[in-house]
Amino acid sequence: MFKNPNGGFIKTVLILIIIILILSYFGFDIKKFIDSPTTQKNLGYVWGLGKTVWNKYLEKPLTYLWKNVFVNLLWGSFTSNMERIKGGGTITPSNWIPQI
Repeated sequence: MFKNPNGGFIKTVLILIIIILILSYFGFDIKKFIDSPTTQKNLGYVWGLGKTVWNKYLEKPLTYLWKNVFVNLLWGSFTSNMERIKGGGTITPSNWIPQI
């Protein structure tokens, strides 16, 4: 009935440990792979590409959505409704729709 909120995290850690053990069994050296010049070059390329996409295309629209839509319109309604629920109140469509 109740889910363990840390169940997903613990499962992920266990799966990562099992993967590392399997790779070690077959002689795969993770440190050597990560430190290799090819891997470093590829990671640098992907990181630079991600920064370029963020700076040129995503930063302005996502910052606008975060500040003007989420924070200004939705966050106030969300927190007031959570306080209302905490106090034993109910939520109806008339008091959960953001007021513009």
